[in-house]
Amino acid sequence: MHRCPCLLGGLLLGAVLMTAACQPPEPPQPGIVGGWTTAGCEFTRTPETVTVAGHTMPATPAALAEAMNRIDVGGRTDHAASYAGLEVDQQRVRAIVYRVPSAPFDDFIRQSAEDTCIFVRDAPYSLQDLTAWHDRVLADLEAWRARGIRISTIAARHDGAGVEIGTQDVSRARQALPRHYGRNAPLIFVEEGPVTPLASPGFPAAPQQGG
Repeated sequence: MHRCPCLLGGLLLGAVLMTAACQPPEPPQPGIVGGWTTAGCEFTRTPETVTVAGHTMPATPAALAEAMNRIDVGGRTDHAASYAGLEVDQQRVRAIVYRVPSAPFDDFIRQSAEDTCIFVRDAPYSLQDLTAWHDRVLADLEAWRARGIRISTIAARHDGAGVEIGTQDVSRARQALPRHYGRNAPLIFVEEGPVTPLASPGFPAAPQQGG
């Protein structure tokens, strides 16, 4: 899964519906559950490519890129409590938006998509939630280093799954950090070597198979 790290200090950091027991559950609102697509997905879409230095690579159509930018900007501002992130699937000429279920944000996605194809999926956490956890761990980096746990990267996953902690000390971090932040802290631990500076990747690309 692609992560979107941020550079800082030499480190790459990258609705619960409740119903009374005596009442029948209310039918879900249109679009409130993930796994739906916008109207533009009904049209035939041909993948675009670009040739650079003799190499042909997939390209994102301008209309899709513009729709993604509209959704990203609106998600980070007016719908921050729902928006988790997005990725581009160039092979299928579509974008995938991850969000905590929200009818208003879903309406915004439909309007922003215009005639492009957007696939909407559920996420357990919003970018706003994960950013708060990211910043909390970031503030404790020196303390963890003093305890012998070397954290190389911190990144909020664009699918809203959690905050990914890259470290050379996975087993120790997997024990120590949840003990400190709580067992329900949305932390995902991955093996990560020494920090290597990376250029900004832009929107992450979707896997070529599945989805």
